[in-house]
Amino acid sequence: MAKAPSGTAGDEEPEPSATVADTGKAGATADETAVTGYRGPAPGSSPGAPASAHLSRTGDATATNGATAVSGYVHTLNVQHGAVREPVSWPHQVGVVPEPAQSFQHRAEADQLRAAVKSGGTAVLSQVLTGMGGVGKTQLVADYARAARRDLDVLVWVTASNQLALVNEFARAGRDLCRADPDDAEEAAKQFLAWLAPKPGRRPCRWLVVLDDVADPRDLILRSENPGTPRYSLWPPNSPHGRTLLTTRRRDAALFGEGRRRIDVGLFTPDESVAYLTSSLEARVRIEPASQLNSLARDLGHLPLALAQAAAYLIDSGKTAAAYRDLLADRATKLADLAPDALPDEQATALAAVWSLSIDRADTLRPVGLARPMLHLASLLDANGIPQTVLTGRPALTHLKRHRTATDPVQAQRRKGWLGRWLRPAPSVTPEEAYGALRVLDRLSLIDHTPDTPHQAVRVHQLIQRATRDTHTPHQHDQYVRTAADALMAAWLPGESDTDLAQALRSNTEALTRHGEEALYRPDAHKVLYRLGHSLGGSGQVTAAIAHFDHLTTTACSRLGEDHRATRTARSNLASWRGRAADPAGMAQAFDGALRTVRLLGEDHPHPHTLTDRDNVASWQGQSGDVAGAAAHSFHGGVEQAVRLLGEDHPHTLASRGTVASLRGEAGDAAGAAEEFADLVEHMVRVLGEDHPTTLTARSYLALWLWRAGDATGAAQGFNGLLEHVVLVLGEDHPHTLTVRGNVAKWRGETGDAAGAAQAYADLLERMVRVLGDDHPYTLPVGSNLALWRAQAGDAAGAAQAYADLQERSARMMSKHQLDFKEVAPRRKEAEGT
Repeated sequence: MAKAPSGTAGDEEPEPSATVADTGKAGATADETAVTGYRGPAPGSSPGAPASAHLSRTGDATATNGATAVSGYVHTLNVQHGAVREPVSWPHQVGVVPEPAQSFQHRAEADQLRAAVKSGGTAVLSQVLTGMGGVGKTQLVADYARAARRDLDVLVWVTASNQLALVNEFARAGRDLCRADPDDAEEAAKQFLAWLAPKPGRRPCRWLVVLDDVADPRDLILRSENPGTPRYSLWPPNSPHGRTLLTTRRRDAALFGEGRRRIDVGLFTPDESVAYLTSSLEARVRIEPASQLNSLARDLGHLPLALAQAAAYLIDSGKTAAAYRDLLADRATKLADLAPDALPDEQATALAAVWSLSIDRADTLRPVGLARPMLHLASLLDANGIPQTVLTGRPALTHLKRHRTATDPVQAQRRKGWLGRWLRPAPSVTPEEAYGALRVLDRLSLIDHTPDTPHQAVRVHQLIQRATRDTHTPHQHDQYVRTAADALMAAWLPGESDTDLAQALRSNTEALTRHGEEALYRPDAHKVLYRLGHSLGGSGQVTAAIAHFDHLTTTACSRLGEDHRATRTARSNLASWRGRAADPAGMAQAFDGALRTVRLLGEDHPHPHTLTDRDNVASWQGQSGDVAGAAAHSFHGGVEQAVRLLGEDHPHTLASRGTVASLRGEAGDAAGAAEEFADLVEHMVRVLGEDHPTTLTARSYLALWLWRAGDATGAAQGFNGLLEHVVLVLGEDHPHTLTVRGNVAKWRGETGDAAGAAQAYADLLERMVRVLGDDHPYTLPVGSNLALWRAQAGDAAGAAQAYADLQERSARMMSKHQLDFKEVAPRRKEAEGT
């Protein structure tokens, strides 16, 4: 009890005092403290503290297992003066748990997190949530923490973006919970972590520690400046009563392992995206068409942060979702222009800057300085999958060397200007270093790198690509686009034996064209544009190839001029593919275009386009019915000119010889055509090699003309030998391989093996459906031949089934292309008449 001391004079306030007597016994164990006597502020230490304390007959105090017991007098110092304070009572929270986001969406990852924590038992005590910036990792953990708080004794939330912040928050928890020294943050942090570990005889503490936004795994290791002092882990200890949740963009192996479970946090599902946008807008009495919200979510790649800021922008600006999508599609609009003035949900960073710190950090990791230029290249290609060979080939290595980020300011200054680069050239970059740059970007969740799927090894979110492209200057943009085109060409090997790789390269070229088509025509049309068209046609997509070359011709004419070589080349290719499609109107137009080029350059112009167009003129002249005239035109105008100007071994000369041989056969001299192709194949093997695509094509024509000359056995042997060769060179599923398989099946039937032909056609149809699709036009003649040869083999039921399948496929295909027989008949008649 406290009594006022006697002897005060006048009107002065008596100074307070504390008198303590006859206290009872006290006991403590483990980390506890027991006091029997006086416990309070030091007398006279602060306003409200007693001026004096008087103690008598205090009780017994007992301590066990390292506890503290005091019988008599103990005082606590004023915490504001940096002194130790007594532990706070439970439950207690350190740090601030973020408030729920507006229109917070319950996600599958939330259930996964709860199940992971619940099922962890005593084996898995830490859950590491990893994912790219903006996927909502913090909100998921905050949702869990708020729900779990009622069952906890201690909750510690740390924004662990750097080690200093982590140590300071742990030190704060140490001061609150275990009398840690406030003047030594590192020791206080260590004391708190030690306090979390369970101890025999001590009351269990149910705790949850959240380490949010860990930027670097090395921040979780406390290193001393003293070389002799061991490192100290800042990971909370394993405890049957405690759990640790960590969020990070990093995927380093150091974050995972025994006792730590990895949870990958991905994007919203399409349904979650639309539900979020609908809820956010309806809360502000805004209604948008569901179709527009679906499209907006798709345009934003279902990234939660992007959806939140887009919804805020729509509400603040009053714009519609369609108008926002138009702005997003406009390459002149930057992501920063689409940020709301006030970010929602207490967000600290606008979408355009979300990944900048991660890119900066990636550039500091080995191989130093290569992550950023690698991302610049990847930002121009297909977000859904880039072949690894594109990003590790020679053009990419040159790009990485030239644009390597200088992390040393002194070295960067010395290399400025052409003289500095000449005196101190940047070191070359190896394919291993390029691979390492991809791994670094993957570790920072800036890309997904899966080397086990080499044709789609690199995936990049479309908004990371957009934010990266927004940093390009106009000159850099053009330069990077041309480099990416070079990289695609370097990875695009002749023959396209790997059809999956060819498809991936086509997709990446189309993406590059969308992002930087103008640059692909400066100063000339890039070769990759032509390669894309030929690859489309070679894979059986003839209509797509025609459409591509039609666009290429129009664009080249507009940008470079009607008589520019790029325009002439595009026009020639367009004519070629129209001719292959047996399009009468297209053939006539192609005829005119080819003749224009010949007239423009002159009959004896040595440019390859002139010679190619002369061959095309002859070929289409023959298809139009004037076979004899075509043969004469091709031989006298094409072969002789090619030999005179280019030499007999030049590829154009060999191609002209093939045209002459085919026209000779069409004129009625099949044996002569076969003889000419035999000589041509021998010549091509010597000049081009037996694996060259042109050689393989000539071998196909040789077998064809042998059959038309009446040598069915020779034709069958020719196609069987060719099939074995093309499988080795081009692969099982290459379009040319499929064509040869069809010819082998045909000649098998023609030589008397109807059952073998039927089985070969059945196998071919199954393969074509798998490779080209069930509704591809090329499946129709194969299905027809299957029915024919089954009937020839005596399998009436099998033939009937094949015809029924063919009829169903034909009807489906006609419906798909919105054609009916009334439309087809006059076109077919017109084609036959032409």
